[in-house]
Amino acid sequence: MPCYLSSLMRSERASMNDQIRVVWQRARADASRARERASALLRKHLPAESQHLFALTIAVGVVCGFVAVAFHLGIQAAESFLIERALTAPGGSWMAWTIVTPTLGGLLAGVLLTYVVPGARGSGIPQVKKAFALEGGRVRFRDAFGKFWLSILQIGSGASLGREGPTVQICAGATSLLARATSLPAKNMRRLLPVGVAAGIAAAFNAPIAAVTFTIEEIVGSLDHAVLSGVVVAAALAAVIERGVLGVHPVIAVQQVYGLDHPSSLFSYALLGVAGGLVSVAFTDSLLKLRLGFRKSTRLPVWAQPAVGGLVTGVLAVVVLRFLGTTGVTGGGYETLGKALAGQLGLKALLALCLVKMVATAFSYSSGGAGGIFAPSLFIGAMLGGAVGYLDVAMFQHEERQLGAFALVGMGAVFAGVVRAPITSVLIIFEMTGGYGLVLPLMLANMTSYVLARRLRPVPIYEALLEQDGVVLPHATPRLHALEQLTVREAMTSEVVSVNAHDTAEQARAALAGRSFELVPVIQASGAIVGAVSLFALRQAPPTALMSALMHEAQTIFADLPLSRAVVRMNDAGARQLLVLDESTGSRLVGMLSLTDLVRAHARAAGTVQSPRAVGLSGLSELRATDLATSSPVVSGSTPLDELVSSLGASPSGAVVVSARDGKTTGVVLLEHVREFLGDEQLQRMLVAEDLMRPLPAVAEDATLAEVIASCVEQDAPALWVRTTTLGAQPQLITRSALGRVLLDWYAREARA
Repeated sequence: MPCYLSSLMRSERASMNDQIRVVWQRARADASRARERASALLRKHLPAESQHLFALTIAVGVVCGFVAVAFHLGIQAAESFLIERALTAPGGSWMAWTIVTPTLGGLLAGVLLTYVVPGARGSGIPQVKKAFALEGGRVRFRDAFGKFWLSILQIGSGASLGREGPTVQICAGATSLLARATSLPAKNMRRLLPVGVAAGIAAAFNAPIAAVTFTIEEIVGSLDHAVLSGVVVAAALAAVIERGVLGVHPVIAVQQVYGLDHPSSLFSYALLGVAGGLVSVAFTDSLLKLRLGFRKSTRLPVWAQPAVGGLVTGVLAVVVLRFLGTTGVTGGGYETLGKALAGQLGLKALLALCLVKMVATAFSYSSGGAGGIFAPSLFIGAMLGGAVGYLDVAMFQHEERQLGAFALVGMGAVFAGVVRAPITSVLIIFEMTGGYGLVLPLMLANMTSYVLARRLRPVPIYEALLEQDGVVLPHATPRLHALEQLTVREAMTSEVVSVNAHDTAEQARAALAGRSFELVPVIQASGAIVGAVSLFALRQAPPTALMSALMHEAQTIFADLPLSRAVVRMNDAGARQLLVLDESTGSRLVGMLSLTDLVRAHARAAGTVQSPRAVGLSGLSELRATDLATSSPVVSGSTPLDELVSSLGASPSGAVVVSARDGKTTGVVLLEHVREFLGDEQLQRMLVAEDLMRPLPAVAEDATLAEVIASCVEQDAPALWVRTTTLGAQPQLITRSALGRVLLDWYAREARA
């Protein structure tokens, strides 16, 4: 009886799970249909694509402005509730609370970052750069949502991290969500991402001009006029909203107006530029090496590592407050930064805070926290600049009121050396502080720091962080294309069976038994190529027909030419195969080049199979699997060959999905799979769809073009099934020929360029 009840309960649970699964699938389908209806309604009112993009630009500016303000206020509330309470706790308990608070905050964030939203780790800017360069501008909203709350948790509990980098990822995620919700075409989604980035930076720093230059310098990488207008509009809107909610004031209040009072101070500012370059490289190197050490460490689980960063930061905050009587180690340190700009910190405090902030930030970030390095870089620079200001006072007997000017210039110098955005590093200081009197010192120090840091460490920090994650961004500078690196000989198929011009169709079919070439070379007795015949024409020909009568002119290419030349030839001729000839003789057949060979060659040259996202498909990176797929009918495995041919003829994709008779196996049949059997009446009566089907691997609907290529190459699949969440829809397939047509057009454009 107990066994019966246990079995009954398990059965009821299974039934309930099935019901929940069905309800969930229906809910997702209903949501998908509702989204499609809303998108259709929007497209009806915004018929032109340019209007759709402009409306989204306005929406992104407004939404990102409010999101950035909410994030800012959330961090302020968390800091006042957590780390500020700890620092001001009564008696000697403040020391324990200051150590425990960031440690527990790091521990909780580490658990959530490991098991819930791993994509929310780090600054957020590397993730956005990767999305723009390699993923068509798509940023997962789940990661952005997680970044919002976990950055509030970590920065609010005292981690030495900034809010500006996370704001970029959060706003990029909101932008991507808006684009998908309104069915923005994939080709425009990438153009919209910088709009969200600029809005986020403008609202985070209250610096719309610097937001525009940062987006162009760091995210886009070049002055793209198609992107620039949207970036400017969104940055202005976000800044207006930020100022409307938080007030019209700079992020960092400077109590007095600074200028270049003494030309002799230019020597000190140049020295500050050199020091800024050295400090920025030391900070970058220490952060990267420490991050690599945490990643390789096996002593501590990944989820506990951010607690180490919190512990180190807490201990350093206690030491600095206990012996120097100042804060600034935790969070962005804006209050202490303001004191440095006012010249209110002593030399010992400036030097100590510069060093301690470098260590605390390196541990907070490298241990896997969720936060940025913008604000810490500015803080480190201000402390370094103030220290150099004391040197200027000592050497030239200048007034101490200029200490704040050196702190302000130091902010820009270290920022330029760390972030490598030289124009932004000048403009952002003007806008954040509201002072424009130090143009010459800022330009001198910032450019000196930038050039020195670039010389000592050529790879910028965000690219270096991505490289540690195995992601290599395509360089903006011209480079030798993958197709230029290979010759036709290296990509061709060399094992090709040819037929003689005097052979009959029956003799040729016997020679080609078991072969699957769609094009058959025809040669003379001397071995010289004279033409080609399609496999389909050969199968349909009478047994006594001569090859010389069936053949047509062959499209040829020499074996030692660059592969790019073959692409242009193939595209111009509208051919899918080229016969490859030996250049020394001019007519001897040495191989055959097909679209499949091109895809494989590009995959090898660009490293697609090992790293699908690293493939250099500029201009096609925004394409997804759903953009390449075509609906295909489903037939039973017992479908006779003649009915199968009819279904293939009616299929938009030229393929059909076969459901095997066992009810478990699914495969695919293409027209090319049945052509060789069409001339044999006996086989036509015997064969059914299940006998001809090929394996049908699946690919996610949001898979990039590079991932689709990798799947085709790795699995040698004639087609891929695109998994979708829409219930009851016909299967969506990407055939190799459809993929080949897309790639051939792109190859030809690239080769001609």
